[in-house]
Amino acid sequence: MRGAVIHAPGDVRFETLDDPKVLHPTDAVIRTAVTCVCGSDLWPYRGAEPIGDPHPMGHEYVGFVEEVGSAVTGLRPGQFVVGSFATSDNTCPNCLNGFQSNCLHREFMSTCQAEYVRVPNAAGTLVALDEVPDESLWPGLLANSDVMGTGWWAADAARVRPGSTAVVVGDGAVGLCAVIAAKELGAERIIAMSRHESRQELARAFGATDVVAERGEDGVARIKELTGGIGADSVLECVGTAQSTAQALHSARPGGSVGFVGVPHGVTVDGQELFFSHVGLRGGPAPVRRYLPDLIERVLSGRIDPGRVFDLTLPLDRVAEGYRAMDERRAIKALLTP
Repeated sequence: MRGAVIHAPGDVRFETLDDPKVLHPTDAVIRTAVTCVCGSDLWPYRGAEPIGDPHPMGHEYVGFVEEVGSAVTGLRPGQFVVGSFATSDNTCPNCLNGFQSNCLHREFMSTCQAEYVRVPNAAGTLVALDEVPDESLWPGLLANSDVMGTGWWAADAARVRPGSTAVVVGDGAVGLCAVIAAKELGAERIIAMSRHESRQELARAFGATDVVAERGEDGVARIKELTGGIGADSVLECVGTAQSTAQALHSARPGGSVGFVGVPHGVTVDGQELFFSHVGLRGGPAPVRRYLPDLIERVLSGRIDPGRVFDLTLPLDRVAEGYRAMDERRAIKALLTP
């Protein structure tokens, strides 16, 4: 088969790779229907994370079951499945507590920008649909495997409630999906922090009631101005930089909550400041598997359309172009079709 391999910062190639095989009885192999480039893939692409030896890339996927291991139940070849970037057995104590992304047998998916993918812990990770959905729904279902599930976790962790005010820090795919989640969870006012006109428009289409273009302390001041000087009930941090994290914490009201889902890079939190702020802080890798059945139904019913974050579609063999477009902010998210 063929798939994406990163060799160095700015150097992603489409290469011939070994076909994936069932290595353990709990594995499955799927044929990729669609996959994509994630914003978090840009950290190593930009040199912000070490790469080491050349290795495959990608952690978002939907596809068709090709083969299952002898211990896999509930799945059969030919089924259309949606998975998560973090695998889970869905039976350990952490899974049963709703934190499948901290499963005791967790593995992070990392080879999904390819024609075929091996999925560990398949029975607990993959959700099979009753029938193959129309291809127009594939992008939305793909979004559920990470960015929509992560945006939902941001809203959940930030305790978005009906009638509340929510601020979303970040206008990438996760931030835009967080706007969807905040609306679905009943936020009355949703303030999207964005400096890019096309992303502002999509945020409004997803349910944002206000847009703030300022960043840093200027952004915080604008949020305070919009909230009567107090701050927001819920702040959804969807970037992961020191600036975005500080901006999120300072935008929440006393007693408010911050859900942080951007992978932290260079982030430190002042314990003394956090202590006296009365702001709740919760986040981490999204327990996507917890939300998948609900999110899948919302996409299939047309209630939400997170697939709109894909504003560039390319054949898989042009994956390097997808990375470049996202790195240069010419695209929110690149959809890849085998």
